[in-house]
Amino acid sequence: MAAPPVVDIPVVDERLAEDLADGLAAVEKLLRSSVESEDAFITEASRHLIEAGGKRFRAMLVLLAAQFGNPGAPGIVPGAVVIELTHLATLYHDDVMDEARVRRGSPSANARWDNTVAILTGDYLFAQASEILADLGSEMIRVQARTFSRLVRGQIRETVGPAEGIDDITHYIRVLADKTGSLIATSGRFGAMLSGAPAEVADRVTEACEAIGVAWQLGDDLIDVASSDSGKTPGTDLREGVRTLPVLHALASTDPADARLRELLSGPVAEEDLVEALGLLRAHVAMTRAREELIRWSDRAKTALSTLPDIPARTALIALCDYVVERTG
Repeated sequence: MAAPPVVDIPVVDERLAEDLADGLAAVEKLLRSSVESEDAFITEASRHLIEAGGKRFRAMLVLLAAQFGNPGAPGIVPGAVVIELTHLATLYHDDVMDEARVRRGSPSANARWDNTVAILTGDYLFAQASEILADLGSEMIRVQARTFSRLVRGQIRETVGPAEGIDDITHYIRVLADKTGSLIATSGRFGAMLSGAPAEVADRVTEACEAIGVAWQLGDDLIDVASSDSGKTPGTDLREGVRTLPVLHALASTDPADARLRELLSGPVAEEDLVEALGLLRAHVAMTRAREELIRWSDRAKTALSTLPDIPARTALIALCDYVVERTG
């Protein structure tokens, strides 16, 4: 088995880092075994994205949140696997909806096989997650059901667009909170609940993790425009016509001087226009406004964390809030 992936989190305590590494190794082992099937093809398709890598960010948050109770409680690792399986299942489905050809540097499942295989594999991962979840108790099942409802609601909202009377930016943040923030929030809640942490601690961790999730995605929005050395090709969202927060702020401008930028951002940006679009957007106040929104969500997370017991896990989570901002440059 490959070594557990590296998680993007500042190391603030060596003992905590060792505990997280050990926990992630256990998660990785159970994650792989949980998708094994008597049918070799189902096992291969289910492991496709697992073997493609990933930071196991959500699993790491389960393990961090568990530090506020008993981090060795028997449900912690299975709970983290439930979260990862749910996340992976949504990726299979997302790639079909987005007609994506690549995921984590490898061909997407729909590209390697077809849409039907990708959709059914995602469904299989949801089923495997549910089987593990059934052993964790009815309250955990209830939390997962509510989370799944939010995931689907966020996808529907993104697909149909804002309702009448709701501005594009408000709608966009709501979509992020449901599609990205909800499962990251549940990562924190699972860790706290399964470790036996007090209810008020679980609530604060959940609140903080949701804000971290939204902030992380807002950071990705900025990186897609601003960064040329992040390991990602800049302008991917612009090429695909995805209206991220900087784009929405730019499109909301009524300044005549922004006419050319609004024209370029009105749909997918052609390859020959990409350099111009990136240059104009990078210099626009829209980037400052998007970064301010990112900082607000990071600060919201830190406010929730400030009421938690002062242990290394809290310090690590606060450092993560700062990192979410700092990684955008």
